[in-house]
Amino acid sequence: MVDSVFRTRSLGAAAEGVRDQYADGKAAKVWQVYIGDKNSRTQHYKDFLVGLLRKKGCKRILDVACGQGVDSILLLEEGFEVFSIDASDKMLKYALKTRWNRRKDPAFDKWVIEEANWLSLVDDINGLQFDAVICLGNSFAHLTSSVNDIKKALKNFEQCVKPGGMLLIDHRNYDYIIDKGATPAHSIYYNSKHTTDIKTSVLLVNGEAQMVTMDYVMDISDIASAGEDHESHFRLSYYPHRLAGFTNMLAEVFDKKAKNTIYGDFKPLKEIEDPAFFIHVVEKP
Repeated sequence: MVDSVFRTRSLGAAAEGVRDQYADGKAAKVWQVYIGDKNSRTQHYKDFLVGLLRKKGCKRILDVACGQGVDSILLLEEGFEVFSIDASDKMLKYALKTRWNRRKDPAFDKWVIEEANWLSLVDDINGLQFDAVICLGNSFAHLTSSVNDIKKALKNFEQCVKPGGMLLIDHRNYDYIIDKGATPAHSIYYNSKHTTDIKTSVLLVNGEAQMVTMDYVMDISDIASAGEDHESHFRLSYYPHRLAGFTNMLAEVFDKKAKNTIYGDFKPLKEIEDPAFFIHVVEKP
């Protein structure tokens, strides 16, 4: 069970929309060690994402959970045109720095990076539409537990997808986390050598999971200054989605004819038991 101070803070923030848990810059800096290098993405991740986008003929991609730009950079290097947004300016500064450092590369010079909110996304990007919208890395679970906000954000994603395009959105296996009180030990998403431990807690209200917290313990000797502790502890909180409920919301937001193919760690669900992540691929008619 989470401590009372954290519980009060987090539940009190539920009306804030997309919460910037990286606002003080500390978590953003450490997070860069965790996923800040595209090489920390597994080959499975890259092959799945790039292969799927190419198979569907996607060229223009909207990354609505850009963060430090890891997925966007991967896609730019593979020849895609990328428009990237995030609600955290502390995270975006890493993406902006990369764009500046690689500005002589035409793909990076054309890379659009903007701060935007999922709840006002369509207006924030002037109604632009894309071949694919991606929201990866368990990012959507940062949104509040308000059902109205969740549906509004998903509807905004849907409106940003061209007819015939698709939405790729993922979330952790919260069914496993809620039922067992732990995070699946393996992760096909990340190969970070810096993670030494992740402690998982579930906040239940009237028997329903309202929040999942993950306390990360990281070896940051690579970035620690002289005299600094080489171990970092930080906490991120998430509003969990069970697979069935999230699938139903996607069906409600998209046209009933929309096809939603669900993968577990990039494999068909029937081929894997207890995946760490679920990935929804929703094809807009």
